[in-house]
Amino acid sequence: MQEPVDTPTLSALSQSSISTQDKSSSVAQTSSVVPQPLRPSIVPPPSKPKGWNSGASANRMRRIIAEDPEWSLAIVPLLTELCIQQIVQNFQNNPILKQLLPEHKQKVLDLLSPNLPLAVTANLIHDESYWRRCCTQRWPVCHVANHGGSWKRMFFERHLENLLKHFIPNTTDPAVVLDLLPLCRDYVRRLRVHQFLPPVKLPTPPRGGDPSDSGSETEMEEPATDHYQLGELVAGLSHLEELDLVYGVKDCGMNFEWNLFLFTYGDCHSLAATIKACHTLKVFRLTRSKVDDDKSRILIHSLLDHPALEELDLSHNLIGDRGVRAAAKLLSHSRLRVLNLANNQVLAINTTLTSINLSCNHIGLDGGKQLLEGMSDNSTLLEFDLRLSDVAQESEYLIGQALCANREAARQRTLNPSHLMSPVSAKDSENPAG
Repeated sequence: MQEPVDTPTLSALSQSSISTQDKSSSVAQTSSVVPQPLRPSIVPPPSKPKGWNSGASANRMRRIIAEDPEWSLAIVPLLTELCIQQIVQNFQNNPILKQLLPEHKQKVLDLLSPNLPLAVTANLIHDESYWRRCCTQRWPVCHVANHGGSWKRMFFERHLENLLKHFIPNTTDPAVVLDLLPLCRDYVRRLRVHQFLPPVKLPTPPRGGDPSDSGSETEMEEPATDHYQLGELVAGLSHLEELDLVYGVKDCGMNFEWNLFLFTYGDCHSLAATIKACHTLKVFRLTRSKVDDDKSRILIHSLLDHPALEELDLSHNLIGDRGVRAAAKLLSHSRLRVLNLANNQVLAINTTLTSINLSCNHIGLDGGKQLLEGMSDNSTLLEFDLRLSDVAQESEYLIGQALCANREAARQRTLNPSHLMSPVSAKDSENPAG
């Protein structure tokens, strides 16, 4: 028979095991109090799902990178670049430029839009590359050499000229032009306007009855056709040296009327006062504007003793001998170096002048051509003294031929004076008996 298990022995084993656990727990508590050195944690790689292979992983990775092949941690904009972008975007409201370093300033100028308001850019930006972009964007053809080689000067001169070409008196607000003065006064040196629009002609309301019996002559007069008056504008252009004007209308098409090409007496008196007050003016041109003797004398009289005028061009007008005499007086009361009266009516409409003495004068090739043009329709001139004047031989020969033709015509008139009689007197002389 087996001996029964001793109960105290089992209890002793259990107690010993319990005591052992108590010791181990106490040791664990003690070890938790004492700090242990940190060990790097090792993260096990993710477990691969079933069916995953290395080739598929590589292909998938390549597809993810290909979505943005240029992305890189190195492509991060610098803080200065971000600041420059903000300055450019807010330049109209906060034009910061002078406070920037030179290299940052140039970057801002290269990024600025050429469509910014002139009130912001005119007196702040002097960089020629910026104004070159402004010019080339606005005009397809840009001859900067005609504007002293300055793109900024070219922009403001052409911009001002464009405003004047489209100004309609009594319709356009004069502030459109005059508000530009503080922005362009330091840059405009030449003003070339080859179109002046007249006031808008409103249709005449219908009248009842016979128009010859109602109203006076003053009511039937045409409305004033004076053009834009340049006085206030030119007075504000402190560096203006050249004024080139044509009083006419371009591309009028089917709306053609003669009064569109009329240089009125109001225009003449206003322009005379303008050029007289402009002491910086060196070149004055008024061509193709139907300037006659009376208007030319008004203009020339205002230029007597002008302190700076060097060139006067009144070509392609209607100036006759009276206007030329006024111009001759100007030669002794000015600093003129160039006088152009080509394609006028000098000598052409004269019916009394028989002799001209221009000896010892510096006439030149162009002057000889103008003399020929003036003699083309003249039939009374018999003597033309050009001794010691530097006229081209060809012009001198043709002038001599014209004089010979005039002398022959005069001789024929002397031999046959019948053309001086009226038809009645000529008939009576043939039949003295009646």
